[in-house]
Amino acid sequence: MENFVVSARKYRPATFDTVVGQQSITSTLKNAIKNQHLAQAFLFCGPRGVGKTSCARILAKTINCMNLTENIEACDECESCKGFNQNHSFNIHELDAASNNGVDKIRELVDQVRFAPQVGKYNIYIIDEVHMLSQAAFNAFLKTLEEPPAHALFILATTEKHKIIPTILSRCQIFDFKRIQIEDIAKHLAYVAKNEGVTAEEEALHTIAQKADGALRDALSIFDQIISFSGSNLTYKDVIANLNILDYDYYFKVADALNNNDIPSSLNLFNDILNSGFDGHHFINGLGMHFRNLLVAKDPSTLSLLEEGDNVKKKYLEQSQNWNQDYLLKGLELCNKADLNYKLSKNQRLLIEVTLMQLCSLDSLSNSAEKKTFVVKKQPPKQAESSEKTVQITEEEEVISTVPEAITKQKIELEKNDNKSIKIVNFKDNIEKKTISIKINKKEKEEVKEEVKQVLNVKDTPFTFSDLESVWTEYSTLKQNEGKHNLFSILNEKKITLEENYAITLTLDNKVQEEVLTEEKTNLVYYLKDKLNNDILSLNILVKQLEQKELTAYTDEDKFKKMAEKKPILIDLKTQFNLELDY
Repeated sequence: MENFVVSARKYRPATFDTVVGQQSITSTLKNAIKNQHLAQAFLFCGPRGVGKTSCARILAKTINCMNLTENIEACDECESCKGFNQNHSFNIHELDAASNNGVDKIRELVDQVRFAPQVGKYNIYIIDEVHMLSQAAFNAFLKTLEEPPAHALFILATTEKHKIIPTILSRCQIFDFKRIQIEDIAKHLAYVAKNEGVTAEEEALHTIAQKADGALRDALSIFDQIISFSGSNLTYKDVIANLNILDYDYYFKVADALNNNDIPSSLNLFNDILNSGFDGHHFINGLGMHFRNLLVAKDPSTLSLLEEGDNVKKKYLEQSQNWNQDYLLKGLELCNKADLNYKLSKNQRLLIEVTLMQLCSLDSLSNSAEKKTFVVKKQPPKQAESSEKTVQITEEEEVISTVPEAITKQKIELEKNDNKSIKIVNFKDNIEKKTISIKINKKEKEEVKEEVKQVLNVKDTPFTFSDLESVWTEYSTLKQNEGKHNLFSILNEKKITLEENYAITLTLDNKVQEEVLTEEKTNLVYYLKDKLNNDILSLNILVKQLEQKELTAYTDEDKFKKMAEKKPILIDLKTQFNLELDY
């Protein structure tokens, strides 16, 4: 039976022109050979499977070729080329630094450098995975790399340039290989399929190219794998089945369901995806990428960013017309949020389902976020020239109106338009407290306040200090039952006062008590407002530090005088016995 040769080896580039996706580098190397401007050392760096070692071998073969073609390619006919093709060239030496990374191997290489080539112009040393060399090996290599013999040339290759010491980098001419574009990989796969007598769908080749992530060697390995599965007919369904890739048709169906606000359909599709063995994290990432592609497809100038086949591009173009750009951006935001929270979530399926429900409700979310304006209007006395008029702003009095903290989703905004009317604006964002300053007629001051309260549905039921004290005790008892004894002891002291406009002041002894109560303040205020049916009330915390008496250091004489003031008999005893104090 004939030995099978994998496509990555069988279709390995043999000339500069057959290298895929690195045209700028191959052109530079060919010009250097043509003009005889070869560096003493080259460093080829870049991701795996992009052609670093292949280019190193092609460069070594071309440099020693005795009959270069007009296109600066090896002739494959001279003695040097034949020796290279038959893998017994005495002038080209390859060293795998991953398994030969010791200083002894480098010293052996340095000793070999002194000998002239038997055939051709150069002795060429290709060191693959050079970043694996030890520190001692690098140091032993430095001098030879800086001043090699005229007949010696070094080609180093690595996937991790940052691990190579700067002194080595400074002695090399560096070429950065890029990831190969999906379009280039797909074209090369089509060429390989044609040579192998395989019928391949364009979408299947694009999917393989995407899975390879810019590495042509990986793409060819996947290609061989799928051929073993499907035979001579390579289809898109075979690719997604063998590689366990989520079909893009699912994403188009999910997107349609989301755009139609169809929550049941979107949840059923997600359930089908899970039953097919796909991970929810993989799905939500793919959905975010689908929104990105729809956003890209909306503008012809960015259509080239879609790395898909022509048929899939048409689908994206058609579906993108049904989506608003703001909705797509919001969808990207929700998918990204779900992606970040997925690993932290205890119920990951519920997280994705909630995200899908939110995506289905993008219309309502957008509408609720819009600014809604209501004009507070004052019905004027009946006049012939007008049927209504807005509240007029005058220069007579400045009125300060504070919106209660309970209305956390509203704020008042004043706009001085042509009619100088007061506008109440409702926003989605939480704003605890917003104060406005306007100038208004004294007679209309109270009327405007009442109209504002009616529009915002503000509760202002009167209550007494006794009512406040009763509700306060209820709340403190509730916290005691919850086991928050520190909070209970602070609240139970009842250092509260009720002032005008239902302003409640709580006096504390120190900052520690303030920190404990600050965490509970919001819940406390909501409880008071709910029980007292009053949205106007507010709670202020006042910290009153205890007065500290001035401390004085007493001498022995001072101590005696203090004691004598309380016990005068001490003076008599001191005089009677002629005593002296040891100060």
